[in-house]
Amino acid sequence: MSGPRPVVLSGPSGAGKSTLMKRLMKDHEGVFGFSVSHYHFSTRDIVQEGIDNGEFIESAEFSGNLYGTSKAAIQDVQAKNLICILDVDIQGVRRIKETDLNPIYISIQPPSMEILEKRLRERLTETEESLQKRLEAARIDMELSKEPGVFDVVIINDDLERAYEELKDILNDEIKKVQEAK
Repeated sequence: MSGPRPVVLSGPSGAGKSTLMKRLMKDHEGVFGFSVSHYHFSTRDIVQEGIDNGEFIESAEFSGNLYGTSKAAIQDVQAKNLICILDVDIQGVRRIKETDLNPIYISIQPPSMEILEKRLRERLTETEESLQKRLEAARIDMELSKEPGVFDVVIINDDLERAYEELKDILNDEIKKVQEAK
């Protein structure tokens, strides 16, 4: 795939990925494109056929539905000379590592489980059951993010400004390439 290197952002819900992505896209308008992982298709057969044919860089099943990120979706963003941002879970990261995509792998992590739980509770969007499921998923995510070679960089989001500056610094070379090509 040609064009700027894609960016794989991963981390638990409540770590600050969306906040950082939105700010990045606002501050660098016309530089980033967003490829939402988990495109949903109307029939399982169509998705399964695409997965079987290697049309997806990652896929997963949630609640009986198949989701995934298609190669075509990433190529569409790259064809516009934009940096494609993929927001995927840790399993998606592992699947993407098996492809030839060559993205920059970035993990956004909370400073602690206690702070993460506080952030999630303050959202007021979770039932106690769904909150506990998110926290368990976060524990696993935080452990796996420490494994050598999984991510190019792990950003601990304990201070939003510092985390944002760290994210911008990591992506600076790719941002410059896009801006110079315009």
